Formats: sequence, C-alpha cells, structure tokens
Amino acid sequence: MTRIPVTIALERYDRHMPFFLGQVGITDQVELVPFEVGMFPPRRHGVDRHGRMLRDEEFDVAEVSLSSYIMARSRGALFTAVPVFPRRLFSQPHWFVTESSGLRHPRELIGKPVVAVAFQVTMSVLAKGDLRREYGVDWRDLKWLTLWKEEIAASGLPVTQLPPDTDPAKLLLDGTAAALVHPHPPHEALSGEHGIRRLFVDTQQECERYFARHGYLPIMHLLAIKDRVAQRLPQLPALLMQMWQEAKTLTEDYYHDPGFGLPVFSRLAYERQQALLGENLWSSGLTLNRLNLTRFIEDMVDQQLIPRALALEELFHHSVLDT
Repeated sequence: MTRIPVTIALERYDRHMPFFLGQVGITDQVELVPFEVGMFPPRRHGVDRHGRMLRDEEFDVAEVSLSSYIMARSRGALFTAVPVFPRRLFSQPHWFVTESSGLRHPRELIGKPVVAVAFQVTMSVLAKGDLRREYGVDWRDLKWLTLWKEEIAASGLPVTQLPPDTDPAKLLLDGTAAALVHPHPPHEALSGEHGIRRLFVDTQQECERYFARHGYLPIMHLLAIKDRVAQRLPQLPALLMQMWQEAKTLTEDYYHDPGFGLPVFSRLAYERQQALLGENLWSSGLTLNRLNLTRFIEDMVDQQLIPRALALEELFHHSVLDT
C-alpha cells in the first residue's frame, strides 16, 4: 500500500524526538514528514513556525500558538485542530523584574510599563488572564510595550510597538520597563547574573498553588491541520492523537534513565512532579482540557482579540470532539 506523505512542523521538545527519530509517524495510511521549525534560531528547518503555517500554509500539519490559531479561525481561516497540546507553561515563571526594583507582587505593576513579545502571543494572553483571575489586576491598568508585530494583524490594540531589535533586558535594566513577560526569556533573565530576577519570590510554590486551584498546566500550543488535508484524510486527526500519545509514552521511558538529561537531578525532579501534579499534565482530548480552553477563550474576548467566544466545535475537527 502506498502511504500518503504528510508534512508536520514541530518544535524540538523531548516529546517530539520520537517523530524526528522515526519511531512514530508511519502507518499503513500515512507517513509523517517531520520538520524541526521553531520560533527562535537555530533550528534545522528555520523559524517562524506559526506564521509559516497560519499565514503561508507551508505545512500540512503544524504545532501552532493557541491564541493565534483561535484568532485565525475567528476570521474564517481554513484550518482545523487536533486536541493535542505539545507546549504547556505556567505564566508565573515568565514574569521578570530587576533586583533593584523591589517588586514582589503583580499589584505593584499597576500603572507601570510592561514588555511583552506581542499582545496576542499565547503567554501574553495567559499572563493577562492570570493577572485578572489570580491577582485582581486588570490588564488595562498596565502599559503594554510589545517587541514583535502581531502574528495575526489586529487594529486598535492598547500597545506601544517598540522598534525592531529592541533588547528587552536592557529595557528592564535602564528602567524603561518595570517588568517583562516572555515565553522564551532572554539569557540575561535566566542567568541570574545581570540584576534580573523572577517577580515571584517562590515561583514554584506559586505554580503549585495555581495547579491546586485549577487542576491544569495551561495550554500554549495545539496541532493545526489545513482543512483541505483533513478533508482528503479524515482519519488524520485521530491518527495524530494516537501518534502523539505513542511519542509521549516513549519520551516518558527516556526519563527512566537517571542520566538521560543534563540536569543531574532530572529523575528526582520528575518523580516529585508526578507526586505533586499527577500524571495527566500532558493529557490530550477535549474532556480533560475543556475548562482550560474555555477560560482561555473568555480571556481572548476580554482582551479584545476576538469578537465572541468560539465554541470548541468551531475549533476542533468533528472526528475528535468526543475525545
């Protein structure tokens, strides 16, 4: 039987290694052709994955930003989605301030300038929603400075667009901005050597409190399929869910080896994570992710990114709605 090739663009996460290594992705019906495409270089097949999929339709399937996908669908873009969520992050570790600022709580950011990658980036949407829901801070009470042009063009956003190549760490250090929220924090923020620290004093405890309250690790990305590909291969959404689950299972097996990763205590950390947060952090399907998704959509409406709350049936392929 001749297999149909299907291109898929993915980030180089551990759970995607089985795709790149050819351990999953081939069935009697289809053969996935994986491309390593990120948002920051270096990557084997370049960067700008979200734009190359949602704007240029370069791939049959791609891992894309949840917020950009929802905005694109709200405007009638010809894509559908699979409830597989390859990237998940808490917002709390992604807030940065300077050591000298004395800032310890989001309430102290009211009236101050905050740098974000872009207003509609999924981490930005989540962080603004968490400000309101967790900390009683209306995102409208902060002054938003953005580094990138918006992935999906939007007019009237309450932002100040910064010049190209602006260094966000420099903005913090020279006092132009009080805080930075960033899904891929710059080296200066992560190294601890440049006078920049995380906003929350005990960031992990703050994340654990969030999880205890809501029961999920927030979704950042999903898998999008071009409509015409899904029409030609109606079995593909279910196959993708199956393949991703197989890849995740293989990845979990990697961590049985205490020497698998560069972090010396990675196995101990993995065991502690399972004890604290359970084993469903990376669950696929709509049943276990409905609350997360509906809250995020509500936040997008509140932030004026979409005119109405889209139903999940408008976002996901009909064949996987009961998952």
